[in-house]
Amino acid sequence: MVLQRLTDKPSGGKRDTMTPDTLLGPVGQRISAKLVQNFQPRALEVIDESHHHAGHAGASANGESHFRVRIVAEAFRGKSRVEQHRMINAALAEELRERVHALAIQSSAPV
Repeated sequence: MVLQRLTDKPSGGKRDTMTPDTLLGPVGQRISAKLVQNFQPRALEVIDESHHHAGHAGASANGESHFRVRIVAEAFRGKSRVEQHRMINAALAEELRERVHALAIQSSAPV
């Protein structure tokens, strides 16, 4: 599920919200909120992929254990991929410690 995609494309001066965050559960919503707060991204997608891992080790019966994040933020400019991922992991440390078993990250600075 996609939480939101924020772009700086012209849309009447507003950022484009593609999908409402109500499609994510509370963990996904927390992930999105923390990424927005920490990185002010130009683009952000938070995707709950837990349903692909049902029954696997680390999968929670309640879901919300496996996520994919796609994020574009100025904060990543000049940083290596490893540094970007460390920044994201630090911002989401509580979620990774408590509930999230897997986090796939695609991060970059704006072009």
